[in-house]
Amino acid sequence: MRTLTVALGERSYPVHIGRGLLGRADELLPRLRTPRAFVVTNPVVAQWHLRPLQDALSRAGIRCDAIMIPDGEAHKDRDTLHSIHTRLIELRAERSSLLIALGGGVVGDVAGFAAATYQRGMPVVQMPTTLLAQVDSSVGGKTAVNHPLGKNMIGTFYQPAAVIIDTATLDTLPDRELGAGLAEVIKYGAACDARFFSWLESALESVRSRDADALEHAILESCRIKAAVVASDEREAGERALLNFGHTFGHAIEAATGYDGSWLHGEAVSAGMVIAAELSTRVSTLAGVDSGRVHALLERARLPVRAPALGIERYLELMARDKKVDAGKMRFVILESLGRAALRADIGRDDVAAVLERHAV
Repeated sequence: MRTLTVALGERSYPVHIGRGLLGRADELLPRLRTPRAFVVTNPVVAQWHLRPLQDALSRAGIRCDAIMIPDGEAHKDRDTLHSIHTRLIELRAERSSLLIALGGGVVGDVAGFAAATYQRGMPVVQMPTTLLAQVDSSVGGKTAVNHPLGKNMIGTFYQPAAVIIDTATLDTLPDRELGAGLAEVIKYGAACDARFFSWLESALESVRSRDADALEHAILESCRIKAAVVASDEREAGERALLNFGHTFGHAIEAATGYDGSWLHGEAVSAGMVIAAELSTRVSTLAGVDSGRVHALLERARLPVRAPALGIERYLELMARDKKVDAGKMRFVILESLGRAALRADIGRDDVAAVLERHAV
């Protein structure tokens, strides 16, 4: 097991990474004074991973109730949030009770939001079971539900008490979901760490084939980058926004398709990174060859490299609602070079329209 720390003073917390950790949850859970835990999960995850967690909680003398929510991004909404709150009230959960998010990014985001808002805040532990959640959404305290007009528009920052990443859960992850998670891994290299990007170029096939050492290294490095950024900019006032490379375009794709599963989050981000990389060569200092490296690595990862043809005006309309819009201006994460990203608010409509015309029309 490897352990990182998200350094936030009195609210610092560990990120444990290793194989078989769900069955060791009794050892790894923070010392909370509660005899009860509530596990938010979905039926797909529960059939594989709920039992070892329940057994570990039982050894610790913690009574466990499962709260089932539907699977899929389409259910990351206020109705699901309300259903979790309802079950917590029915089961007489207390403010000191522990909420555990066992699942992918949807479970983590909506369960985290429920924890942040139930009785004005109860402790939450993230136990992500998808690669995307393990490398990105479980770390950093972002919680949210989607709105029909935009992704993650309703939420809060609420840090977990711990993150427990059991890499064995990836054994049951479908290939498509693994690929979607790889998009976020590649994002970290492209935006934050050129050496990590180069390592991914050399080790991609090992990661895709689920080599245990390669997967663990990819997760560890991604979490290391995320933890450092969150520690320096918890509420996305500056540096943390750089982790949204490709997301402005990607979120527009997801909103346009109604979160119906035709585009997974990582797939939309992949297409968005291709567009953002070309925009970077057009308006900044990213070399064309390096934009090509981003495109090639995503293509080798069997991820989409072309966005759906929504039309330029539709893209611009959706992106105008992005959370990075400030003072009415769209801000874009661009690459100055591989491993070095910047946030720009001075990119003109014509430049954005030109790259969209090449990749999404």
